[in-house]
Amino acid sequence: IMHQPKSSFNLSAWALANQQLVAFLLLAIMALGLVAYQKLPRNEDPAFTIKSAVVSASWPGASVADTMNLVTDVLEKKLQEVPYLDFVESYTRAGEAVIFVTLRDDTPPAQVGPLWYQLRKKMQDISPSLPQGVSAPSVNDEFDDTFGTIYGFVADGFSPRELRDYVDQLRSGLLQVPDVGKIELLGVAEEQVVLEFSSKQLAGLGLDPTQIIAAIQAQNAVTPAGVLRTDHERIALAVSGAFADEAQIRAMTLRINDRFIALRDIGTVSRQLANPPAPLFRVNGEPALGLAISMAPTGNMLKFGADLRAQMASLSADLPHGIEIHQVADQSLVVQDAVNGFLKVLLEAIAIVLAVSFLSLGTRAGLVVAASVPVVLAMTFIGMDLAGIGLQRISLGALIIALGLLVDDAMITVEAMVSRLEHGEARTSAATYAYDSTAFPMLTGTLVMIAGFIPVGFAASSAGEYCYSLFMVVLISLVSSWLVAVLFSPLLGVWLLPERLQHQHGEAGLVGRNFNRVLTLVLQRRKSSLAIAAIVFSGALLLSEALEQEFFPASDRPELLVSINLPQNAAQTATLARTEALEQWLAQQPEVQQFSAYVGSGAVRFYLPMDLLLSHENVSQIVIVAKDLAARDVIRQRLTTLLSEQFSDLVSRVSPLELGPPVGWPLRYRVMGPDVGKVRELATELSSIIGQSPSVRDLNISSGEPQRQIRVSVNQT
Repeated sequence: IMHQPKSSFNLSAWALANQQLVAFLLLAIMALGLVAYQKLPRNEDPAFTIKSAVVSASWPGASVADTMNLVTDVLEKKLQEVPYLDFVESYTRAGEAVIFVTLRDDTPPAQVGPLWYQLRKKMQDISPSLPQGVSAPSVNDEFDDTFGTIYGFVADGFSPRELRDYVDQLRSGLLQVPDVGKIELLGVAEEQVVLEFSSKQLAGLGLDPTQIIAAIQAQNAVTPAGVLRTDHERIALAVSGAFADEAQIRAMTLRINDRFIALRDIGTVSRQLANPPAPLFRVNGEPALGLAISMAPTGNMLKFGADLRAQMASLSADLPHGIEIHQVADQSLVVQDAVNGFLKVLLEAIAIVLAVSFLSLGTRAGLVVAASVPVVLAMTFIGMDLAGIGLQRISLGALIIALGLLVDDAMITVEAMVSRLEHGEARTSAATYAYDSTAFPMLTGTLVMIAGFIPVGFAASSAGEYCYSLFMVVLISLVSSWLVAVLFSPLLGVWLLPERLQHQHGEAGLVGRNFNRVLTLVLQRRKSSLAIAAIVFSGALLLSEALEQEFFPASDRPELLVSINLPQNAAQTATLARTEALEQWLAQQPEVQQFSAYVGSGAVRFYLPMDLLLSHENVSQIVIVAKDLAARDVIRQRLTTLLSEQFSDLVSRVSPLELGPPVGWPLRYRVMGPDVGKVRELATELSSIIGQSPSVRDLNISSGEPQRQIRVSVNQT
């Protein structure tokens, strides 16, 4: 019997010499692994840094040219001073400037927060140099808030104001749920009180509108009336007169030039929706109010979702009849399905490992290999907890990949022990031999497999940050697999394997004989074998060109996003009308489970890798939830046909949810130049050329669209 030279330190021999300590360590790892698994955060996607911010400013009454030259251009030049800047992209309308600030993809995530702080300071510094009437530039960098839970409230027999009061009460109650991040109201239409006067009547009474406004403001002023002091206490003095509703305004009497005039005699007072209108929220084709709820970074999505549902069930019991609650989005159910899918794959992997191990190694040896799987997983969960990695899409995928690799080391150790037992060695000697002969080759193979994931772990990009947990989980699980193979598997082998195994001297079977014949033939005809290998490899390279290539596939969630863009000067009423027409069609589709619409804005970020749309009256976005993935594909095909036939005058896009950093339109061209007219001419020509390709659909020009306006020429003299 030939023995490998023994290493200076044998970890397996140390484990056998300290069996009580190692057994205690094994039990402690299993217990800590179970605790770590329960503690791990559950989320749909891994957290990554959104490296974009929006700077906006308004200048009511200004023209497009003045807004461009005196606001947008000034802000863009200042934004060029921000470190790590990649590019700025702006949209300028009459009296409105919106600028997207995008940092380079290799910007360190830890630097993004301080960079946004610098950006805010620069905007504050330049604010005094802007023309009078321009609002202070606002910076929105909170793009990473994910509102994974959305409730829609539809009322029958209640006014919008009454419905909002009930929803506000629910919002206050939901804020008490642990780990609540933010709660935003969707579809709130702000109201305003409108006073209308007849200019002829005012002229006949000799009244000036500014006098009426001053009189109303004087009565509605909120000023302190003082405090009355006695020997024992202080009593606040409150004076009536401030308006509480439009009825009090309608009933007031004006005092102008020592005359008393009832307001209702010279004008009308009414309550109306604010203009310009706020974005609308609709559920299944009906007007609704919504509550969008985000979870704090420290929360567990499964527990958070259960707590939210319990609190909502308790609070909704007090709602009056006529108010219906629809849960538009529930991210906790998506995470629950992902975790359940992993557990199913884990059980399948363990069953396969047991079957293969029992068939190839026997019952006892198979038990040793199978027992190593939960130990490796326990160590992996402990490592994930220490590294701050939760259970989400990428880490669960990494665990599933690792399941096929983490049993290899334990199987190699057990096979080496079985081989020595068949030669008559004792179990202890066989265990130490397995370490001397296989430990470092196994470690080398483990490090090589880990090295294959290094580009993912150290990629300086948003995609690398999104996939970072793939590298870390594979690293932790494979290192844990090697430790279990050299520390715990030998001990389990000594406990479970028999003292002696009969050596198998039988001849090779049918498979073995055929394999030997093929191997002999390959070795005898080396040149032919190498030529065949080269031909097969070349064919594989050629066939690889036919494979579809994409960095991140579409999500397996059943939602579809339908984006609609009307001409830029379209009013929200026109956008609502086209959205309602599409809603009527969706309500007749049996594959649709539910749908919600956002009119005047894009959908709220209900999952992290979402490409957000700006709020404009000509924009609408519908979120469709299909009954399953097959139904989603059917609806997508029908919608594409419908939009091309009946909504061809609009810019529309139907897409499933994306994975990875937000992408939006997958292919974009940018045409730049000093002459706006020439740029638009070239962009139109380019779009015509691209549109001739049979592979292109949903082509649009994102800016430069002409808008109608009424110009009033005033004789200043």
